Amino acid sequence: MQIPSRPPVVAGVNGTAAGLAAVRLAAREAISRGTHLSVVHAFSWDEPETRRAAARVVEEAVTTAQRSTPGLDVRGQLVDGPAGRVLRKASRTAALLVVGADDLAATGRLPDTSPLLEAVTQAWCPVLVARGPRPPSGRVLAAVDGSAPSVLALRWAAEQARRGRIPLDVTHVGSEETGQEVLDAVLAALSDPPPLRRRVLTGPPAAALVRASRRAGMIALGPRGAGGAGRFGSVADELLRHGGCPTVFVHGRREPAGRSKPGYSTGQFRPVTSRPLLR
Repeated sequence: MQIPSRPPVVAGVNGTAAGLAAVRLAAREAISRGTHLSVVHAFSWDEPETRRAAARVVEEAVTTAQRSTPGLDVRGQLVDGPAGRVLRKASRTAALLVVGADDLAATGRLPDTSPLLEAVTQAWCPVLVARGPRPPSGRVLAAVDGSAPSVLALRWAAEQARRGRIPLDVTHVGSEETGQEVLDAVLAALSDPPPLRRRVLTGPPAAALVRASRRAGMIALGPRGAGGAGRFGSVADELLRHGGCPTVFVHGRREPAGRSKPGYSTGQFRPVTSRPLLR
C-alpha cells in the first residue's frame, strides 16, 4: 500500500540504459517503502526539439517503471537546470535518490562536473547508484569504521535488510582485535537489529570492500569516515568508481558530504577511536 504522506523515491534519468536500470531499481525501492516514484529529467528549455526529446526520455522511464513494478504510482517530471543541481534539490524531500552509473560505464572515470558525482557527494538523502541491468540479489553489506556516518549507514542497511527480509553483513576492515571493538560499538547503537553476520576484513580498506561488494546484493556506507570531516572519503570514492553491486551513500538529512558544519554529529553515537576506514 502506498501512503501519500511518505517522501518519494526519486530516480534521475537521462535517456541511457544506465538510467533505465536506475528506474527499475528505484521502482522496487518505492514499492517496498509504500511510497510513489518520482522520475526526474533535467534539461535546458532552449529548443522545441529539445523539449520533445526530453519528454520522450521521461515517458520511456515512466513506462519502464510501471512495467517492471505494476501498481506503482509513478510521476514524471521535467526540470530546467543542470542535472547535478536538479538532483541535489530533489534530494531535499526524497527518501532515497537513485541514479545510474552511466558516466562510469562509458569511461570508468568521473569528471569533476559529473552530475553523478555531484549527486553522490552533495545530496541531502541516501543516494543509491545502480549497477548493471539486472535487479540486485544477495546480502546487504554495511561497511562501518566506528564513525557517526557509518552508524547512519548501518541503520539504513539494517532497515533495508529487515524490509526485504535479506541477510545483513556488518563489515569492518582492520585488525581482528580492533575490528571486533568497532563492531561491538556500532552494533550497540542499533536498536532491534535484524539477523546479521559480523565480519572483519584485512588489507587496504578500499580494495577489501570492493572485493566484498562483488559478492553482495547491495553495499551501504557513509560518504566520509572517522577522519573525513566534511570531505567525500577516498574509500567511498573508490566504491563509487569500482563497486561490484548497487552502492548506497547514506547522507544524514542535514549533512551532505562537503557541506556539513565542522563538528556536526548525527545522533548521540560517540565515534570509536580507531584507524579511519572511510577517509
